[in-house]
Parts: sequence; structure tokens; C-alpha cells
Amino acid sequence: MAEHNQTGTKGEDIAASYLEKQGYALLEKNWRFGHEEIDIIASNDSTLVIAEVKTRKSNHFGEPEEFVTRQKQKHLIKAANAYIEKKDLDLEVRFDIISILLSGSEQKIIHIEDAFHPIA
Repeated sequence: MAEHNQTGTKGEDIAASYLEKQGYALLEKNWRFGHEEIDIIASNDSTLVIAEVKTRKSNHFGEPEEFVTRQKQKHLIKAANAYIEKKDLDLEVRFDIISILLSGSEQKIIHIEDAFHPIA
């Protein structure tokens, strides 16, 4: 596996553990709809949380969360709609970004709740 893929997988594992410690129930990890993928689907109270995890080893080129582009957001919204329809859910939906910066043995986690909204 390429190093950047290992970094991403490690970040997703860290994010999943973080969410569980915060009281979230993990429903899915790496859920796919066609070419789209949702890193983590969780629930918190009566809210369905769609979490995009961005992990970097350095913030030299910007903070990890800055790499969740509007195009990526559109893909997440499309996949979330498919998940909701497939599971026949009637819940509030929130899109979060979990930014992870790994530097040696240190890790910095920033959880941005309600990071973006679907545009009508």
C-alpha cells in the first residue's frame, strides 16, 4: 500500500476511535456508492453524521480540512443521499470534517461539526 494510503487509513482509524470516545455510534466505515466513498458514517443522538477525514503529515501546504473542496462536498452529499435512501432513514444529517495532523508520534485532531451544507 502506498504511504499516502497508509496515512489515510491510519487517520480514519484515529477518527473512528475519537468519535466513539465522544459517544458517537459508528455505523459504517468507507461506505461506497459507485465511485463515491464516505469515510465514516455515525450517529449522534438523532443525527446522522457524514464525516470526511483528512489526514496529513505536515501542514506545509495548508491545514488538512482545507482540502475538502466544493467538488468533494458534492460527492459526499450525493453518497449520503444514496445511503439515506438505501437505509430508508428519516434523520437530521450533518456533514463533519475531521482533520488529523500526524507529526512523528504526535497527532492533532480537529473535529469541525456542521462543516458544510448542501446547496439547493
